[in-house]
Amino acid sequence: MELRLYDTLTREKRAFVPLEHNNVRMYVCGPTVYDFAHIGNARPVIVFDVLFRLLRHLYGADHVTYVRNITDVDDKINDRAARDFPGLPLNEAIRKVTEQTEKQFHDDVDALGCRRPTVEPRATEHIAEMRAIIERLVQGGFAYVAEEHVLFSPQAMNAANSVLPRYGALAKRSLDEMIAGARVDVAPYKRDAADFVLWKPSKPGEPSWPSPAGIKAKGRPGWHIECSAMAWKHLGEQFDIHGGGIDLVFPHHENELAQTCCAFHEDRMANVWMHNGFLQVEGDKMSKSLGNFVTIRELLADWPGEVLRLNMLRTHYRSPIDWTSKGLEESAKTLDDWYWVASDARGEQPSGPVIEALCDDLNTPQMIASLHGLRNSAASGNERDRDQFAASLRLLGFLSETAAEWNGRKQQASGIDAKQIDSLISDRTAARARKDFKESDRIRDELAAMGVIIKDSKEGTTWEIAR
Repeated sequence: MELRLYDTLTREKRAFVPLEHNNVRMYVCGPTVYDFAHIGNARPVIVFDVLFRLLRHLYGADHVTYVRNITDVDDKINDRAARDFPGLPLNEAIRKVTEQTEKQFHDDVDALGCRRPTVEPRATEHIAEMRAIIERLVQGGFAYVAEEHVLFSPQAMNAANSVLPRYGALAKRSLDEMIAGARVDVAPYKRDAADFVLWKPSKPGEPSWPSPAGIKAKGRPGWHIECSAMAWKHLGEQFDIHGGGIDLVFPHHENELAQTCCAFHEDRMANVWMHNGFLQVEGDKMSKSLGNFVTIRELLADWPGEVLRLNMLRTHYRSPIDWTSKGLEESAKTLDDWYWVASDARGEQPSGPVIEALCDDLNTPQMIASLHGLRNSAASGNERDRDQFAASLRLLGFLSETAAEWNGRKQQASGIDAKQIDSLISDRTAARARKDFKESDRIRDELAAMGVIIKDSKEGTTWEIAR
């Protein structure tokens, strides 16, 4: 089955052909660990987890490498450390913040049903690789030293007569357009307004390392060079897929591409660039000022992680998504039904139409439509389809619990007494057996008033909590 993916660089959907058939390599930009991740951060985590799972299915688990970095050197981290641990030396406080926040992130994305990446490098463990790339760029004339900073020159890149791509090709903008549309740091030591920092001096007490390019004072890396270094270390000079949110196209991914291609004199960094669309909350851009800023942790207090996962996948990854309470309720009801139909099935072969939909640039709306069709067949007694239905859901990160565990979570949240429910259902079954349908209907109504839905089948009666 042919996998087709949309490439942001070429603006086309085309067949995916790995650079090495038995070594599929993917890099996705990960979190900056200074606070709880918000629901917008969850979108690329879930989207590229689905792609990771699909690639493992198509090429074999041992032939796919997924790298998602952790940024643990950043001004926001420094500010948080100084605020939360004012009595500690800054470096010690930074370590506490990054370790705590990284654990929070892992706990949250684990709850969303996401697999851990193959490699999860930290930026501070790759300073040597950053310095090596910077040295290459300076020697090649693509970067220069000015007042203890090292800066990259997009003008030098575009002037090079070589295989290098044009700076701005990913964002599809000229240099002038990018300068006009971005918050460009103005500094007297810059040769051109578009030049960006690869290395800068550290302030007293900040994390610092020996500087490259003959600079005597210690310093620290700029943001963009970090991902170039980590991708090079773990995936090589070129690799298959680079992913992230659409907000990273410029400047971050544009600058990554420029640094890597110029350092290694290549025409590309990643074979395919993939970007997920923006997320809104109840029709508005998420922001603290609007009061609609919501973290993954806050949502997990009210909803199982699989509900958040399904709600995210109902919209195609390249389209904007509107995150709503209504959508969460609908996703929860769908999962209740899926657990009822398939949680005890042990199929191993996922459905062909489900895989086919995913192979069409992760067409998750079509995938979900295929799942609904499979569900109907499974519920009507087709055991082969029920096995495929369950296998498909597990491939996608669902059905991580038994039906009893899933319903137990809802019982606990609603405060319903399961023994009381079972007793009422037993009374109703007895009433039906003696054809006392008036009493049977009364018990059904009583259960409905308690928020309990009962389902009768030839195997017996089951129940679940209405959402």
